[in-house]
Amino acid sequence: MASAVITLGAGLMLTAGMTTASAGAPTAAHRAPSVRPVLVECLGHGDVRPADFILACGDGNSRLTGLHWTQWGPRAATGTGINEVNDCKPYCAAGRFHSYPVAVRLDEPKPWKNHPGAQYYTRMSLTYTADRPDGFKPVMTFPLFDFAGH
Repeated sequence: MASAVITLGAGLMLTAGMTTASAGAPTAAHRAPSVRPVLVECLGHGDVRPADFILACGDGNSRLTGLHWTQWGPRAATGTGINEVNDCKPYCAAGRFHSYPVAVRLDEPKPWKNHPGAQYYTRMSLTYTADRPDGFKPVMTFPLFDFAGH
């Protein structure tokens, strides 16, 4: 459990440092109205209601797929999807991905640095609705970054 969470957090922090230079203004396809916060992905683009999202930017060993959003508002977004997690057994390159249904909540929007008038969600909670990866709690909450101002 601790190594999975540390790996996820370290991957997010490592990628945040590595991708700072590539973070730019969102493309027209990713641009969102300023009243609706965005979810900032690993390359620094903001998106509203994405279908997929990489959680472990550093190595891609955890991602959300098949996201269906029931709400996307100024304070929070909620939806469901699948958390695809690599078991990294015996090591990550040889590991298998396992699918875990989750309810997703994004919240705590804050101003998105380098994007005047825009906000991004700064926290994600995943609630595992059936099985969950070994060592994971039923609800996992972690910070999200804007990849420009971290």
